[in-house]
Amino acid sequence: MLNFDQINNKSQHVHSIVMECFEWKRDYCLKCGKCCLNTEMILLDEDIKRIQKLGYKIDFFVRKLHNYNVLKNTRGHCVFFEPKSKKCKIYENRPLGCRLYPIIYDEEKGVSVDPYCPLAHTVTSEELEKASKVISQIIEKLFP
Repeated sequence: MLNFDQINNKSQHVHSIVMECFEWKRDYCLKCGKCCLNTEMILLDEDIKRIQKLGYKIDFFVRKLHNYNVLKNTRGHCVFFEPKSKKCKIYENRPLGCRLYPIIYDEEKGVSVDPYCPLAHTVTSEELEKASKVISQIIEKLFP
């Protein structure tokens, strides 16, 4: 298994692959914020750099979990989630995993749709297939 430093070294290439191959638009999101509660969203190096460019210090939004950098939570939700408005402060610059949601990678199930999302049933087979290809590329690059 790769350590996080090795993952970070490959993350710029991975981010390019995703941006070239996959543009995720969930215009019909309910904006309920369930995906932002108690998140363990892994952050790629490119995610961290992009968010730092917005003026956020790394210790504000990053925590370590099982040797990975993940989004930090405060009061049970992502630090960038605004509970009153149910909006993300950095939506346009959100991490890659947030962009792909509700399609996730589960170690037991593989690429799947998170049933926790109220709109999980709206993900089409075409969306899942397209996301599966991209997530497979990411996994292949990160964990050769």
